[in-house]
Amino acid sequence: MTVRRIVSFASVCAALAALPLFAASAQAPAGQTSGEQRTVWYFYTVKWGYQDEFLDLFQRNHYPVLKEQQKRGRITSIRTYVPTYHGDGRGDWTFAVALTYRDTAAMTGPSGDEEIVRQLYPDQATFRKEEQRRFDILVAHWDVPLNELNLETRKPSR
Repeated sequence: MTVRRIVSFASVCAALAALPLFAASAQAPAGQTSGEQRTVWYFYTVKWGYQDEFLDLFQRNHYPVLKEQQKRGRITSIRTYVPTYHGDGRGDWTFAVALTYRDTAAMTGPSGDEEIVRQLYPDQATFRKEEQRRFDILVAHWDVPLNELNLETRKPSR
């Protein structure tokens, strides 16, 4: 066996031996009970130059659906954000929505969107066309469900 193979083999063995140590020190996500409110951040990256159009479409077509969900009790809070500076070094999102749901069941269960959309938008063809446009001018969209971490009650791991 060459020296290079011996060193490679030893390196692999050391890495494999260390895996249980890393796994033991990994943090589990903060627990969340199903009865607590749940917050989800929805991030959007809009094509450059289309931010105003996206906001107009969101405000006209999606925000009223969210407001109706809030009125029905599924959502308890709606907050929207844009970055303070467009050149802040984090160009990965241009619009964000923070929704707080009544509980886990409200967050993961049926939204009732289809019924709400039929009720709010009698001209379904226009609604669908504008919603398609809203997504056509997106570069990316992702959701981040959060688990709240209370540092007042958290027990340190060491």
